[in-house]
Amino acid sequence: MANAASGMAVHDDCKLRFLELKAKRTHRFIVYKIEEKQKQVIVEKVGEPIQTYEDFAASLPAEECRYAIYDFDFVTAENCQKSKIFFIAWCPDVAKVRSKMIYASSKDRFKRELDGIQVELQATDPTEMDLDVFKSRVN
Repeated sequence: MANAASGMAVHDDCKLRFLELKAKRTHRFIVYKIEEKQKQVIVEKVGEPIQTYEDFAASLPAEECRYAIYDFDFVTAENCQKSKIFFIAWCPDVAKVRSKMIYASSKDRFKRELDGIQVELQATDPTEMDLDVFKSRVN
């Protein structure tokens, strides 16, 4: 287990699932949760490759912070199929202040554990991470 600067450890499963997504493309998305009692980041949910963006968005709680990875497939202007790995820091406005502070202070250290993130998004409501935002960030 790696240790984050905020005192949050990163469970080994977090990196393992990320490597599976990055190298083998066995997941569409991963949602991570900070388990405050155990002071560690854990995998909360893993999305199958066939799952959609809507499935991903629905897996983020409306009133709690989360980290997430999303493997976004797109077609370039030259008609090439590509994908980019997005890191999303989900911190809704209605989340508890303590939770927002813990997620904010742990984010950079946690991101460093996941080598291969290509784009980062910070979202406080669903409109800040809808498909149009993803599409605008891949170019």
